Amino acid sequence: MLSDLGVAAFRRLDPETAHGLAIAALKALPLPLPGAPADDPILATRIAGLDLPNPVGLAAGLDKNAEALRGLSRLGFGCLECGSVTPLAQAGNPKPRLFRLSEDRAIINRMGFNNAGLEAFASHLQHRPRGSVVGANLGANKQTEDRAADYVLGLRRLAGLADYFTINISSPNTPGLRALQGRDALDDLLGRVAEARSTAAPVFLKIAPDLTAAEIAMIVEAALAHGIDALIVSNTTLDRPETLISRDRGQEGGLSGAPLAPRALEALKASRDASAGRLPLIAVGGIGSGLDAYRRIRAGASAVQIYSALIFEGPGLVRRIKHDLAARLRSDGLTSITEAISAGPLTER
Repeated sequence: MLSDLGVAAFRRLDPETAHGLAIAALKALPLPLPGAPADDPILATRIAGLDLPNPVGLAAGLDKNAEALRGLSRLGFGCLECGSVTPLAQAGNPKPRLFRLSEDRAIINRMGFNNAGLEAFASHLQHRPRGSVVGANLGANKQTEDRAADYVLGLRRLAGLADYFTINISSPNTPGLRALQGRDALDDLLGRVAEARSTAAPVFLKIAPDLTAAEIAMIVEAALAHGIDALIVSNTTLDRPETLISRDRGQEGGLSGAPLAPRALEALKASRDASAGRLPLIAVGGIGSGLDAYRRIRAGASAVQIYSALIFEGPGLVRRIKHDLAARLRSDGLTSITEAISAGPLTER
């Protein structure tokens, strides 16, 4: 409750200032507070050899430098994804670059992969709390001509430090990055990533929601051909739904939060159809309740990730989603996340 009240206070501040203060507060933990209670066994899930106590993960973007893992590990997430991290530190795009669309329960950001670079990231991972599944979301520097080389550098430098890696080729805020989702560029990138893998840690691929079903099908086949272990669906969108009413709705950048949910869900369904069970899926985008999480799991996701909803609901949201999700599974006569996936898409009531 105190944490959620703190989030309400942060929302009165400039979004990027509030983000910085939140990271500082998480770094200062643990306070004399108990850790999250043990998860209901019905929530356990497995993705690419990783056993998660629950399917509610933290999406990349909150902890860009893997510096607040000690505090984040106490909030009850099933896994924590940090980054995006680039080989060299970079300041990102000019400010202001983060906009809170409160009336729409959405965020627009054009951060531009601002981070402290691989060496700082690696140093923080070396002191990560044990017992948490931690992923590293890899990006490319804005000025790099050979973008694939940056992902290879990240994979090699962080080998043995992260439990999984995410190849992020779907951020809309680094010019030209999404072009890596084309087949020729993607084959080159994923082929070089496959050659660079030196540990058993799985490698995931994060895609954009602004893709056609045919484009998603192509990406799925490329991912399977190069040994990618799971697909994260999806990043922020460049689309601006007509329903947006907040003052900053016209700002440039990627839109996340509640308005992204329909598009992200459609991308997930297209990914499920294309993969036909051959590739695990992780759902992101507009998930802010137990029902949202359940709908994505029934649509094919083995896990979900949240971020923007935390800004509006506070860290207690993690516990509430898990509680509601467990209740929905039992109400439908299901005994596991795997059974829920097999049950097929949720029939709207």
